[in-house]
Amino acid sequence: MRVHNTLKVSSNSKSVILGNQIHAQVIKLGFSNNTFSQNNLIIIYTKCGGLANGLQVFDEITDRNLVSWTSIISGCVQNGESALGLEIFTEMIENGYRPNEFAFGSVLRGCTSLEDIKFGSSVHCLALKNGSLDNHFVISSLLYMYAKCGYVGCWNNMIEGYALNGYSYEALQLLSLMNKKGMVMDQLTFISAIKGCSSLGDLNFGRQIHAMIIQSEAKLSSSVMNSLVDMYFKVGEKVSALKVFSQMHEKDVASWNTILSEFAHDGDAMVVDLFTRMLRAGLCPNRITFSILFRFCGSLVDLSLGFQLYCLAYHLGFTNEPIVANSLINLFFKCGKPDIANSIFTGIPLQSITSWNEMILGFNLNGCTMEALELFANLWKSGMEVDECTICSILGTCTGVEHIAVGRQIHGVIIKSGFCSQNFVCSSLINTYGTFGLVEDCFIIFRGIKRLDLALWGGGGLGGGMISSLVRGGRINQSLDLLKGLIKDGQKPDEFILGSILNGCADVAAHTQTTSVHSIVIKIGLEMNLCCGDIESSRIVFNQSVRYADCILFNTMIMAYARHGLVTEAIAVFEEMKLSNLQPSHSTFVSVISMCSHLGLVEQGQNFFDMISSVYGMVPSAGNYGCLVDLFSRNGYLEKAKYVLETMPFAPWPAIWRSFLSGCRIHGKRELGQWASKQLLELVPENDAAYTLLSKIYSDEGSWEDAAKV
Repeated sequence: MRVHNTLKVSSNSKSVILGNQIHAQVIKLGFSNNTFSQNNLIIIYTKCGGLANGLQVFDEITDRNLVSWTSIISGCVQNGESALGLEIFTEMIENGYRPNEFAFGSVLRGCTSLEDIKFGSSVHCLALKNGSLDNHFVISSLLYMYAKCGYVGCWNNMIEGYALNGYSYEALQLLSLMNKKGMVMDQLTFISAIKGCSSLGDLNFGRQIHAMIIQSEAKLSSSVMNSLVDMYFKVGEKVSALKVFSQMHEKDVASWNTILSEFAHDGDAMVVDLFTRMLRAGLCPNRITFSILFRFCGSLVDLSLGFQLYCLAYHLGFTNEPIVANSLINLFFKCGKPDIANSIFTGIPLQSITSWNEMILGFNLNGCTMEALELFANLWKSGMEVDECTICSILGTCTGVEHIAVGRQIHGVIIKSGFCSQNFVCSSLINTYGTFGLVEDCFIIFRGIKRLDLALWGGGGLGGGMISSLVRGGRINQSLDLLKGLIKDGQKPDEFILGSILNGCADVAAHTQTTSVHSIVIKIGLEMNLCCGDIESSRIVFNQSVRYADCILFNTMIMAYARHGLVTEAIAVFEEMKLSNLQPSHSTFVSVISMCSHLGLVEQGQNFFDMISSVYGMVPSAGNYGCLVDLFSRNGYLEKAKYVLETMPFAPWPAIWRSFLSGCRIHGKRELGQWASKQLLELVPENDAAYTLLSKIYSDEGSWEDAAKV
């Protein structure tokens, strides 16, 4: 023990004379073959400038360990023999040793002194493979090496890596350090930094990068400017984005695609004008351009424009490109043309899982549930690997047809494919079982999840969740218990969870429970998002929150009044919405037309529907048409309802046929009822609703024999 302590003292004193004396004592006392003593001797000699003695001790070690190798490599580099240090490092790797952070740091310093970027890059790869890049000592050594060698590429990667992982301050520090060291920042430096800003949504960071770009006075490529435009759009600075775009001297296709994508996302009709300007500038659209445009046409349900662009894409040879074909499938499904979408799909040379997913989603949108299930069966038989989107889409199909047996089969596929640990899939599965009313099955899945998130607790925008399943099943008290568990778990319930519970409370007139949940809403600051069954309390919440001017807020209040039959008040809120300069959404019109439908205000409901296009310039959505058919059907205008079904730009789906069929039963329209039931049964042969409603039509008019046959 004394020898060991003395060795450490000698190492710290950097006395070669004392080191020699201690070495002699080590030999005399019989510790010359002790690895610990030999390692310390190496450290003494290399720190005191006696590298030759250190190498001799290293050669004599019969049982070398990682410390032995690391000490001699560090000693070589410290004594100016970096090439020898690199050679010994290679020998260490060949002998099967795994370097630690000290070995990596030493050899990287050696690479720096030799400016051996090739060897240094190999060490970088090894550090990455070993998982050593989370060590600040190794990272610092790497940065120093690349900086010293003038290698900008690594700095760019580090800046991007820091920014993408939320370390915006560190990324800016690296940029500043590059500037201080006089390193020339290239185009990729700026692009890497901007990419990080976009990912973080950090406007302040982005503006600082923009300032550095201007200060650089370098000739900037369109790629850098495109990145800037994209970054400003992503952080919500549309004006700044357009300003940068307008100042660009050289706009390429990517520049226009960035602008087109943003305007298309907002549903802005300026997209067509921008595309025309792009063509006039002499630029040829690429596959990304057409993908953006076709999805834009789909969102507007503009089949005419879609066909025009389709002709151009076909002429330019882009229609077989997977990304273009997928957007075309999306377009034709949204425009109610499943046959054309299917022909596009079958014509794709290499069908990716994305194409299959588009088809399943499209069939669901058009109420073609059997086609969606058949397509999924073919996909499964093909052996192609499905993803989360596939599973969740097909679960949505099962929910639509209320087919429990198929839902359980899909559950089996989930287990077999290993998706049972994916929260997103589990949330959809809970939603499916909840729709079937199988709350116990929901609980089994819920209890099997290791890490719960808000989506699983209550839906969080996914439309599922355990709490919403309990609410749907009428188990309000259990949903409240689960809400308490969520809060106890340290999670903050969102507006979807609280809205789901409040709707459940409203359905069963649970005023006490509603008040309790309302207090939670106020406590966590979501009072502007929600209204409930107590109409006076709802009005108070609405008045307090109206300054936040939000379409969803107005829609909710309109629906609250509609449920209480307060037509005048609902229409007053609609007018108030217009005065607030808010553009009503499709959901707004769903609310007001539904209200008119339930209260028998046919003419007023028709006027609201006409306003969608005549006043607000929007194309009515499938939901709007569904409300119009229900308005006419519920109030006895069956011929008008039939006309809408036959002329609307969407293929009728099961729910809209059931609405029409229900109207036929209420108003005794036997022939129309027979026609509607036939259409419904062609869509969903196993659905009992069509048979039940048709049977009631016959029995209501005394045709008992026909009713019995049905």
